[in-house]
Amino acid sequence: MASDEPVSEQEDLDVLFDRALTLHARGADEAAKSAYLAVLFADTTHLGALTNLGTLLHAAGYRSAARTAYKQAVDHHPDDLAARINYGNALYQNDELEAAREQYEAAISVDETCAQAHQGLAYVHDRMGEPDRATYHRDIGYRGHAIVHLPYRGDGQAIMLLLLVSALGGNVRTDEYLSDRRFFVTKLFAEYYEPETPLPFHSFVFNGIGDAELCATALERARAVLERTNAPVINVPTAVEATTRVANAARLNRLAGVIAPRTESIPREALLSDDGAAGLEARGFAFPLLLRTPGFHTGQHFARVEAPGGLANTVANLPGRELLAIEALDARGADGLWRKYRVMIVDGWLYPLHLAVATQWKVHYFSADMAANEAHRVEEGAFLNDLAGVLGARAMAGLEAIREALGLDYAGIDFGLDRDGNVLLFEANATMMVPPPDANETFAYRRPAAERIFKAVAAMLLERAAT
Repeated sequence: MASDEPVSEQEDLDVLFDRALTLHARGADEAAKSAYLAVLFADTTHLGALTNLGTLLHAAGYRSAARTAYKQAVDHHPDDLAARINYGNALYQNDELEAAREQYEAAISVDETCAQAHQGLAYVHDRMGEPDRATYHRDIGYRGHAIVHLPYRGDGQAIMLLLLVSALGGNVRTDEYLSDRRFFVTKLFAEYYEPETPLPFHSFVFNGIGDAELCATALERARAVLERTNAPVINVPTAVEATTRVANAARLNRLAGVIAPRTESIPREALLSDDGAAGLEARGFAFPLLLRTPGFHTGQHFARVEAPGGLANTVANLPGRELLAIEALDARGADGLWRKYRVMIVDGWLYPLHLAVATQWKVHYFSADMAANEAHRVEEGAFLNDLAGVLGARAMAGLEAIREALGLDYAGIDFGLDRDGNVLLFEANATMMVPPPDANETFAYRRPAAERIFKAVAAMLLERAAT
């Protein structure tokens, strides 16, 4: 029997929010966004709508808009743990470390056992160069929380994937590959997995632990985990373990068409001693040379020492008990510009990803002047469309030899070329990222190359799942 009581505005809002939740759960993201916005039009402080809209915006790559939603949730609901964690994560990803720390600490002031807040603080303190504090929070955050089930939003039967990761970071970026509409992903943080805990059900395993220098313990634990399953594995840990810079320099320099830089791990104290420069020269190094703290990427804690007199000051500004001394390879072309190529390895095939052209030795795509220089974009486009034709037979043979030596299902190779067409190896490992195609029309020519890689990874994942 129908009621004659009028429906309250709150009841209308609850119905609208429930509809948004249903759309979200079904993977109808655009419709869910519209529904959450409708809720917020009626109530700008609605916690669930702000939080979930932020999640959808972040997943779609709209990080600034997501951060705005998370901040509004914190402003109106300061004691909500999820709001604090989401906002802290967004700040951390934007390198606003101090602001992120404040959000995680605020969450702990509400609930001192909040695992995600402790996990966030571990990453912040690591980045701030405070390893002891990072370890303290990491142990609280991950002990007893080593297994995390991610939500599945597909309509059909899910593909059950076990994703091995490290609590220290250094993991393969898999968000773009592992759609929550196809894969039911269970993350296992290898350092904190208790052997007596049964492994979650899975069709195959993706070892996402990619940094051999940072994650040695995690890779060792991952090997023990994999002894308990006969499922197919992408990137077996033993192959990842062999990709430290020191190991790569030793084994890959033997390959025809490849020049790998002399690389050695040296204690900080030895470099700071009075005969630090002489000790380097005795080891076969010459100035200029490169120094870097292992376990960091994108140029962080990586410096060039031009002459012996600059050694002590450079070492003093780098963290870590051990530093990597690396021979400086000259990757300048005839025009005096530095070039860094990146090729991805997917299931035994090489795929070009980008070429960055820069005026200085530390070359990264985000800092190179590609957007401002049409000639450099034309050069990159030629590389993406004709890998072998641009690099030449000698470099292609060198890249194929590196691919074979690595033995990884998924990895990347960063390199330059010398005047004779040899590969000048900068880095080769599983941690390299393939960002989604740029929406800027200036870089429209780059989309097909990225899309080919995404399709190749998707095919590899489905093939492993079906094995």
